[in-house]
Amino acid sequence: MNAVYTAEAIATGAGRDGRTRTADARVDLQLAVPKEMGGSGDGANPEQLFAAGYAACFHSALQMVARSQKVDLGDSSVGARVGIGPNGSGGFELSVALEVVIPDLDNDAAQALADAAHQVCPYSNAVRGNVEVAVSVSDD
Repeated sequence: MNAVYTAEAIATGAGRDGRTRTADARVDLQLAVPKEMGGSGDGANPEQLFAAGYAACFHSALQMVARSQKVDLGDSSVGARVGIGPNGSGGFELSVALEVVIPDLDNDAAQALADAAHQVCPYSNAVRGNVEVAVSVSDD
């Protein structure tokens, strides 16, 4: 792959109870283990960062697909939920649920665009075959 952009970040401290910062300092966050996993919950966590990045990236892919098909998305949005849990082998695994909202399209047309975006989104391509990803369309 010939990368056109490369992001760089470093994590310090106690991993999930540490700090993460990008090389350009645009992202600089205190991290904390979520309460649901036995932590304080007093900071961001990697799953939140992944959800935010995936939602933004998928929305861009959706817009690209819509432009190529000359479809107006109107006031569209994409939400992402990232779950983490044990994988049964001593480690952990992720799951992702993407919810696409395109108010001005019927459900079938919106789902077709969402499915096409899932084929071109870099995050979707990165996790395909390794992380369960559900893509659905919602009215809100």
